Amino acid sequence: MKQAGLRGISRVKGPRTTVPALAPDIREDLVERKFTATAPDQLWVADITYARTFAGWVYAAFVIDVFSRRVVGWQVSKSLRTDLALDALEMGLWSREHLGRSVDGLVHHSDRGVQYVAVRYTQRLAEAGAVASVGSTGDSYDNALAEAFHSLFKAELVRNRGPWKDIDELELAVAEYVDWFNHRRLHGEIGLVPPAEFETDFYQHNPASAPVDALVPSL
Repeated sequence: MKQAGLRGISRVKGPRTTVPALAPDIREDLVERKFTATAPDQLWVADITYARTFAGWVYAAFVIDVFSRRVVGWQVSKSLRTDLALDALEMGLWSREHLGRSVDGLVHHSDRGVQYVAVRYTQRLAEAGAVASVGSTGDSYDNALAEAFHSLFKAELVRNRGPWKDIDELELAVAEYVDWFNHRRLHGEIGLVPPAEFETDFYQHNPASAPVDALVPSL
């Protein structure tokens, strides 16, 4: 690597984003590290990561569709409160509803952090018809797909375009990154096409599964 002028990326220790809930959690791990789906909105993964700014740490929550690798919801905040994760979930639910898609029966997978076991979060999942799934405490492999996205997010945006002034600057950059990631970035796991294109192609070849809006040509 030295002869080729290459240098490995060092990982600095950041803040702790997963704080286990004090109450026992009896929800099962319905995924068991099998991050596969045969259609959109069968399985979502959710997790929280962080980024440093000159004004302090900023936390980012993401919700990702396993089938297409599309980021369906996200939010950034200075706080690790439940609202951070819940706002990302609400965006994901709204984005699918906006497209005429149902998430009834969806499996939502996360770690056992307090944000995801909070009453408001679990109630919102139930209202949407989604089933909660959780991995074991302190094992990143149980939510590996979300962790893989975080690695891309930090390499392609946080470290590549930083340093960051404050949360406002980072929030705008995250919005631009998610749009690029969903609509223009080629993803090797889905045939070197963007996630949005992968979903569109799925519904074109499976019209019976397509929401009404997807079958109506735009004017």
